[in-house]
Parts: sequence; C-alpha cells; structure tokens
Amino acid sequence: MIQVASYCRVSTEKDDQANSFAAQQRYFKTYIDHQPDWALYEIYADEGITGTSTKKRSQFNRMMDDAYRGKFQLILTKEVSRFSRNILDTISYTRELKCLGIGVLFMNDGISTLDPDAELRLSIMASIAQEESRKTSSRVKWGQTRQMERGIVFGRSLLGYDVKNGVLSVNPEGAELVRLIFQKYGIEQKGTSVIARELQAAGYRTYTGNTRWNSSHIVKILKNEKYVGDLIQKKTFTPDYLTHEKRYNHGEEPLVVIENHHQPIIDRALWNTVQAELGKRSRHGTTGVGHSRRYPFSGKIKCGECGASFVSRQKTRRDGSVYRRWGCLTAAKEGRPHLDTQGRRAGCDVGRMLRDEAAADMVRQALQALQLDTAWVSICAAALAWKAIQIGSHGRDNFKQLKLEAARIEQKREAVLDAFFSGEISREEMQVMKAHCSRQLCSLRQQLEAAQCRELPGCASPEEALRQEITELLSGQTESCMFYHAILDQITVFKDRHLELRLNGLPQVFHFSD
Repeated sequence: MIQVASYCRVSTEKDDQANSFAAQQRYFKTYIDHQPDWALYEIYADEGITGTSTKKRSQFNRMMDDAYRGKFQLILTKEVSRFSRNILDTISYTRELKCLGIGVLFMNDGISTLDPDAELRLSIMASIAQEESRKTSSRVKWGQTRQMERGIVFGRSLLGYDVKNGVLSVNPEGAELVRLIFQKYGIEQKGTSVIARELQAAGYRTYTGNTRWNSSHIVKILKNEKYVGDLIQKKTFTPDYLTHEKRYNHGEEPLVVIENHHQPIIDRALWNTVQAELGKRSRHGTTGVGHSRRYPFSGKIKCGECGASFVSRQKTRRDGSVYRRWGCLTAAKEGRPHLDTQGRRAGCDVGRMLRDEAAADMVRQALQALQLDTAWVSICAAALAWKAIQIGSHGRDNFKQLKLEAARIEQKREAVLDAFFSGEISREEMQVMKAHCSRQLCSLRQQLEAAQCRELPGCASPEEALRQEITELLSGQTESCMFYHAILDQITVFKDRHLELRLNGLPQVFHFSD
C-alpha cells in the first residue's frame, strides 16, 4: 500500500479557512479512496502563509521532515502555485523529494515529478506562478500607496493614539503621558535616561504594558511626528517580493508625508523645541543613542576583517570598578552567531576585544615614537600663537567661566550621590557618573591653575604655557580624551591579533601586536 500525503495552503479568513480546509480534506480523501493501492497518510495545511518562501511555512517544513523519515511515498497538491510561487524553491524541493524516491503530483496542472519531462513543464508553470506573485505584489503595493496618500493609516496603535480601520484617535490616558515626556525633555531640560528613571519610579507603563523604561523608549517617542499631528508612512519597504523582508527606507522609495493629518497631542512650538534640542544633544553626544564622539575612541576603532566600527561595552570587575572595552559591531555575540536569511552563519569572527586603557597606551606609544619634523612644529607653533591671542583677550572672562563651571560640576556630583542614597540609581550608575564628574573637575582645576598662574608676575607667557602643554601631550606625559579623539585617525584590529594605528595628518602607520 502506497502512503500518500497532501499539501495545501488555505485562506487567512477564519470561516473561509475552515471551509477550504474541510473541502480539500474531502477532495483528497475521495480521490485517494478511488485508488486501490493508495492510503492517505496526512494532510499538511499552512494557514494564510505566502507561497513565495518556505521559511515560515511550518507545515510544509514538517512534511519535508516526515519525507526524510520515509513516512510516505507520494505527495498530492492542487497546483504549482499552492506548492510554491518561487521557482528555485519549487525545483529544489521537488528534486530533493525525487532523490528520496518521493514524487509530487500537481493535480490541476497534470504534472508528476516522476515523469521524464516533469522538470521542464514544472519550470514553465513555476515561472508563471512566480510572475503572477510579482504582479500581485506590485498591485498590492500600488494600492497601499494610494490609500496612504488618502490618509489611511497603516500600522498599529501606539502610546497616546489608537488605530482602528486606518484612523488615528487620541487615547486620553496615553496622551497625558506623552505630554509629560515632552514637557520634561523640552521645558525642564531633563535627559532621556533621567526621564526613563522617573517614569519607572512613578509606575508608568509603556504601551506594551512593561514598567521598565529606557532612554531608547523616550527617544522614539520624542522623534515620532504623529504626536504633532503629521503622518509619515513608508518608513520601511519590501525590496524583494520573494523574501518579504522589510528594510528601513533611506530614500530608496518616496515617503508619503501628510502634515496636519490628525488631532495633535503636542503643539508645534514644543515639537520644534524638542527636535532642536535632540539635534543639539546629539551633536554633543548626550541623547543616549548613536553618539559618534561620546567616548575618546568612538568611531576610531575599525575591524580589519569586515570594516565595521567597533562599539563600546561597559564591564564591571570583581572589585566593583568599571572599565570599557570595544568589539566589532557585526561580530557574533557571546558565542551565539546570528544567521542570514538562508540560515547560514553570518557576522564577523575577528575575535578581538580592545580595552580603553590599551587603546590609550597605543596612542601614547605612537606619540612618543613620533619624529616631529619642521613642518609639524611650525603648524603647532602657529596654532599655539593663535590660541594664545584668544586666551590673552578673553583670559579674565574665561577664568570666571571656569570657576562657575567647576561649581556646577561639584553640585552635579553631590546630586549623583543623593540619587544613589535615595535609591534612584544603582551603585554602578553612581560610580560611572561620579567618575565622569571627577574627571571633569580635575581638568577644570588644571585650567584654573593655569589661568591663575598667567595673572601672576614671573609666570610663563600664554604662548610658553601652551607650548609646554602640547609638548607634554605629544610626549605622552599628560592625557586628554579630547586630544586623543582629535589626533587619532584610526586603529584597525585584525584577526591575527595584529593592530595598526594612524594619526591624523601623518603618513606613518604604527604596528602593534599582543
């Protein structure tokens, strides 16, 4: 007795789905009953899943697993388009089944993969099915774009708005929370991390019901144009109708933009204030995401294997001290490699982390080995002369400004300790913030001492003091995060533990290994 399986895809509508599935079951059972040597093994049915890819068709994949286990010898399916609308998938899977001794009978198309000319006929039918899928995808995208242009909203509800039948309506409770977030950021000038902690402490919930807030939640809300009454759609698009994978739209397709589309939660003046503040803080590396100069080595360390930038991760030692190390953005994480769309291992395997102190030591070694030629000294001298004039003309004002800034940092450090003892921040957050304040105070005190010294008789001139300062930096006697960021062009990390360092404006390449 030949064991026969059948495969079908059914409608997404529940009622139609039940009827279609029941009808196909009856059809296949009746057909098999009329074959004296056949017995129905199982009907595999995927519910409302696209036929252009088999990745998300769980029943299809289960059928293939059973085929490898030898559970049946023949598969019945209604037509090629029900089996797959992807030519490569159709040919690949029917060949795979044929190698297992299993044939596929496409009943409406009159094709059996066990026939000699089956692959030619199957290729023609699969090509027709795939082209039909492409046309359908194009029609759907065209129709969706026209609906978007008429103001119909595609997407889910969000904090402050409910979306039903393509219409946005204000949710009063959520809207109050949105106004509070914009008020804290735009008017009270609080940072996104501070706002997140305050919302969490007050018991506010995100739209998903989670009570844990972070700065990325706040940034997304502050950047969402819907809250000012505007609507921007097609922020993502599907470049390939076969894979159905979405990508962020960076100009590949035109956006659909409608201003004053719906009732706003935030007035235009506050919205503009918040967007200007976001841009300002982003330039200074304080918005909490995407800072190109947040740390001295941000954007400066590159992977020699894939070319991606290294990103920083904060780690805590056993003694409680905190340090920062850098790793490749695309590298596999924690021994768990990510996979590409074909299920193959993806990501970079450079396998090398670089600590902050190691990178700083490399810069110091490069500076100490640097041969200063006449041109380089001349450039430094010209820069020092210009800076000396600036300091000479604004020295007293600068001295007062430094004292005010030092007092502000002192208050900030005390506020950090208060926040820790009141339980608003963790010990790790307190240590990081306190260390940052201490570094700022140390730098300010050095500048105050230098400024005060310049006012005393017998002290070195501004030009001499500055020349001494840059000489100490170049020789590695003193450190400056800003100086490291300014002078370093790039550190390249290779898989064989070899590193290359380049300084801005210089042709030399410094080689390191560990």
